[in-house]
Amino acid sequence: ERLTSQIADTIVKVLEPRGVAVILEAEHLCMTMRGIKKPGSKIVTSAMRGLFRQRAATRAEFLTLIGKR
Repeated sequence: ERLTSQIADTIVKVLEPRGVAVILEAEHLCMTMRGIKKPGSKIVTSAMRGLFRQRAATRAEFLTLIGKR
């Protein structure tokens, strides 16, 4: 979760856009190597900044578009 926020915050800081949306899908190594031992376990996190956080319609459009990939 922290990495997703760091990516979004860095984009905001460097590029100063009106909005940033970051969706990150990764394999959770602690679930693969310890405890549950379930290889291939994926986790999806998101971070929304600016217009994507403020406007539900903008956020919904983004999520719809990436869902079609």
